[in-house]
Order: sequence, then structure tokens, then C-alpha cells
Amino acid sequence: MSKKAHLEPYLNRDELKTRYLSAKDLVESRRWHLLWLVSLDWSIKKAAEIIGYNYDYAKKIVKNYNSLGELGVVNRQKKGKRRAYNALLTDNQLLELIEALKSPPEDQGLWTGPKVARWIEKKTGIEKVWNQRGWDYLKKCRYSMQLPRKKHRKGDKDEQAEFKANLPLKVQELQRENPNATIEVWSFDEHRLGLKPIIRRIWAPIGQKPIAVIEHRYEWLYLYGFVHPKTGQTEWFIIPRVNTQWFNQVLAAIAEATGAGKDKIILIVLDQARWHTSKNLEIPEGIVLETLPPYSPELQPAERLWCLADEPLVNRTFDSLDELEETLAQRCCRERRKNVASTGIR
Repeated sequence: MSKKAHLEPYLNRDELKTRYLSAKDLVESRRWHLLWLVSLDWSIKKAAEIIGYNYDYAKKIVKNYNSLGELGVVNRQKKGKRRAYNALLTDNQLLELIEALKSPPEDQGLWTGPKVARWIEKKTGIEKVWNQRGWDYLKKCRYSMQLPRKKHRKGDKDEQAEFKANLPLKVQELQRENPNATIEVWSFDEHRLGLKPIIRRIWAPIGQKPIAVIEHRYEWLYLYGFVHPKTGQTEWFIIPRVNTQWFNQVLAAIAEATGAGKDKIILIVLDQARWHTSKNLEIPEGIVLETLPPYSPELQPAERLWCLADEPLVNRTFDSLDELEETLAQRCCRERRKNVASTGIR
């Protein structure tokens, strides 16, 4: 059994925890974290392992605190001066790493800091490269952790490029035809939501696995979302289904909400769903529809609305669509109020 470390009674457990949580210097924060764990009767070895410290270095921190109190925890390294590391790769080897990162690693998985560290070991013959140095070199190669944007494999790059080039021309044409009118470009899409739960990662206390109570039921409603990318103004409609009849009602509602008419033209960019291109559409005055190329979700700014709308619904179970709709409506109203407050647009 590990021997408990002694801490001089400069601060009690709660005060040590407060220092740890409130410290603005990252080095000092970790040192206070170590001392707080030791105050909870953790061994220095176990606390050091949790925080990621070398055992001897952790003992030195405890010794400094016992000798000097709070002064022993102060980060004496000059502020703004980063710790210098010896370069592990030559300029040519760094270029080789940049090239290697363009393809999957040997195991055909994903590049990580440890995998880059193993690559450096193999390339340089260095016996041991710390995993952190792999992460450092990912940053040095101008890489960052990102979630890929979805792109359909059937999307035509030429058609998408043509659409992006022609959209400003379409706006100019509308302006020539309506010289006294204001022209605005909006984006529109639909989002299906229902009683099938949405599971998303969340922050949770270490050692406590978050639980989401779920019950899969296949009942749905649809959120129709309009956004004016230039200002961020949004309009939302909760609708029971998607078809031409309901879309006609939504078009009438968005025309009224945006003031579309003779003096204000709203150009709405939307996908080619069959009810968006139906011959039975009733398009209000001041509304112009412009369809995207097939399989082009990456060109649709309205797609980015859904993460905002989903947030109060994730990891939750609703007893009925009415309950879900009430929560969703409150969220949409709140987002719209935030937009009005920031843009002044009603």
C-alpha cells in the first residue's frame, strides 16, 4: 500500500480545489490539481499518473509547496515564453511528414499524435519519442482536429462551380429587372425530427459515464428553416409533413415574414426535392426560387441551422410529438430573438 504524502496545512482541501479551478496559468493549475488530489489522500504516484506528470517531478512540486507554501506553486517560467524543444526532424523530413499525412497511416486508420510519434521514431531512428511531440508536429504541419463537412459522392464539381459563378449574375439580373427593389438571397431546407432520440457527445465529470434514456419510436415532424446568410436572420416553421401543399403555405408565410413583394425580392436557394419544383407551386409575389445542383448539401448554408435547433433535444426522450414540438418551438423563438437583438431586424 502506497504511503500517504504529507502536506503542510497552509490551505485546506476546499481552498486547494479553489486554487486549482481558478488558476489562469495552465502550469499552476495542474500543480494545484496535483496538490488537491494529494490532500484527498491520493498517493503522489497515483495523482501524478492521472495528471500526466513524471513521479519525480510531482514529488518536487509537493516538496516545494511544503517548503514555500503558495510561492512554491508559482510558475517561474517567463510569461509568453514557450518551452523550447529540440527539432526532431530535418527540413526534408518535415516535408516527408507533410506528404505522409495526405494518406492514411500504415494501419489504414486515422492520424493521431502517437502515430506521428511512431512515424518519427521510424524515420529518425530515435528510440523513444513522446506522444506529445507527435501532436506538436501535427500542429507544426498546420493540422487541426476538425469534423469533415459532408459531401455526396454523386455531386458534380463542374455543376457546383457553375452554380456559384451564376448566382451573383442571377442577383444582378433581378436587380436590372426590378431597379427600385431590394434584392436579398436566402437559403432554405427542411429538417426531420421525431421521437427517435438524438445522441450527442457532452461534457461530463471524469469517471461518471453520462446516461441518455431512450425509446425508439418512428413518429416525425419537420422543421422548415430559412436563413439570410448576410445578416444571420432566420425564420422557422414547424410543419407535420413535406409536400407541395404545405410548402405553398410556408412560401406564403415567409413572404409575409420578410416583407417580400414589389419593392423587395427574396431569392431563395433550395434543393431539388420534388415538392420544391412541382408545377402546382403557388409562388407569392416577391419570391424567386433558385435550385441547387443535385447532391450539393455543402452549398446549402441552411444545413448549419440544424445543430442549433437540435441542441435542446439531444440525449432526451419525449413522450409525444406535442411535447417535442413545444421544446423545439421555444428553441426556435429564442434563436430568433437572439437574431433580432444582434441585427435589429424584425
